Amino acid sequence: MTAPPLLLRNVRLIDPEAGTEMSGDLLSEGGLVVAAGPAGSLPAAAPPGARVIDGAGRCLAPGIVDWGVQICEPGERHRESFRSAGLAAAAGGVTTVVARPDTTPPIDSPETLEFVTRRAAAAAAVRIRHMAALTKGREGREMTEIGFLLDAGALAFSDGMRPVADARVLARAMTYARGFGALVVGHPQEPALSAGAAATAGQMSARMGLPAVHPMAERIGLERDLALVEMTGVRYHADQVTTAAALPALARAKAAGLDVTAGVSVHHLTLNDLDIAEFRTFFRLTPPLRSEEDRIAAVTAVAEGLIDVIGSHHTPQDEEAKRLPFEEAAPGAVGLETLLPAALRLVHAGALDLPKLFRALSLNPARRLGLACGRISPGAPADLVLFDPDAPFRLDRFCLRSKARNTPFDGARMQGRVRATFVGGRQVFPPVDG
Repeated sequence: MTAPPLLLRNVRLIDPEAGTEMSGDLLSEGGLVVAAGPAGSLPAAAPPGARVIDGAGRCLAPGIVDWGVQICEPGERHRESFRSAGLAAAAGGVTTVVARPDTTPPIDSPETLEFVTRRAAAAAAVRIRHMAALTKGREGREMTEIGFLLDAGALAFSDGMRPVADARVLARAMTYARGFGALVVGHPQEPALSAGAAATAGQMSARMGLPAVHPMAERIGLERDLALVEMTGVRYHADQVTTAAALPALARAKAAGLDVTAGVSVHHLTLNDLDIAEFRTFFRLTPPLRSEEDRIAAVTAVAEGLIDVIGSHHTPQDEEAKRLPFEEAAPGAVGLETLLPAALRLVHAGALDLPKLFRALSLNPARRLGLACGRISPGAPADLVLFDPDAPFRLDRFCLRSKARNTPFDGARMQGRVRATFVGGRQVFPPVDG
């Protein structure tokens, strides 16, 4: 059912496409943005039947496109379901979730993809789209039916956090994907070097006696993938580039004209390896948290546009999987609800402005995946987030809407509250009657 007209007045319009921020109003009809502009530029009278909201000077931006979210249907609904992920996303200002294929079983066939697509549409109030596995079973031995999976709605192809170790298999899959114009998403790590690692090699991991991986493992994995991209001509996205050592390779690939983009998790932009000092397993991530020098380099790369996308890399884990010694605990953190306030730390620190932030959170992922959202220009879907960037709060993980509550920000002081989320012009958070 099409949403009624929506008029948002007295807001700070954050336009990542134009790179501007200004006081103004926005009107949507039929689920699409009709007009957005400075105060007084829209008609004084609202359309018949329109819902009018006074934004009270809060920020209005395109809804977040969170690329790389794990939703545990099918197989492990106790960790995260489409319903709980949808509730968490709406509360976090995420209007489009791009889910990973690392489910049980993996999303490696058109039948499985069609099943999760139907389940997501029925259970979640936000838009949920899926990546499909690049290899069958995510085992790195045989490529999936890329053409059929594209026809079934796959946005991209990835084996998730599991790099394809066999370069010949990856090259064949890339060549085949190139023929369909499909996007391949890689997780740049050298598998042998990173196997079993719980921390980044350095003073902290040595002091704590943790198995560690050198940052060069990321560079080696990225260099290999980029060489295969050059060989095959495939469209490629590196899901997490988190080290200073890997950034020159990414810069050279872009300068050479390769069709390459990169992302980074908000945790790697706002936390560092000092945070693991107390062996708190909520800080056990993949890849592991890096040094402060690496964190600063990644933030600079986002500000300069070298890294294109910021995501939560939402990875739910149950309590039992985290109540283990640090090196044995399951890696990953939830992030759908904390993505925006965590990312706003970069704005409050002066590293990014709001248009640049939403370029990485909304516009760039939407463009790379061929989605129409991520903008507030006329004709774009009215997927919007209204938020107060300065509202302070202390995060309580037990108030999160995700089924899993493994967040490294538990108890942290944060700034930035979502006040309303709209999908296709319809308010999905906080829920309203009708």
